[in-house]
Amino acid sequence: MMLLALGLSFSAFTALSLAMEKHQLDLHGKQAAPVSRRRQWSGLGWVLLGAAFGLSVVDHGWAMGPVLWLGTMTIAGLLLAFGLYPWKPRWIAPLALALPALGLVAALV
Repeated sequence: MMLLALGLSFSAFTALSLAMEKHQLDLHGKQAAPVSRRRQWSGLGWVLLGAAFGLSVVDHGWAMGPVLWLGTMTIAGLLLAFGLYPWKPRWIAPLALALPALGLVAALV
């Protein structure tokens, strides 16, 4: 379950970064999306963070769930901010789609 929470956190931070004009230009190199689209990205990011929090609490309870959720957010944020944006920005969108799917497969196995 924690791999799924990590994948959801990574996708959430990707969606939240796409809600920012600067990061959209970094990833797409075109003009920024309209404000309505950026609000959708922002909403999706917060929903995914909430889902990751819920999974962490369901999996490990209220004592350790929030702590592990903060850990997954830290790992996902560091990977995105210091690993992929500076070095491999083209990998961000495919990983944002693939990591939750891989986490779901790992949770089911």
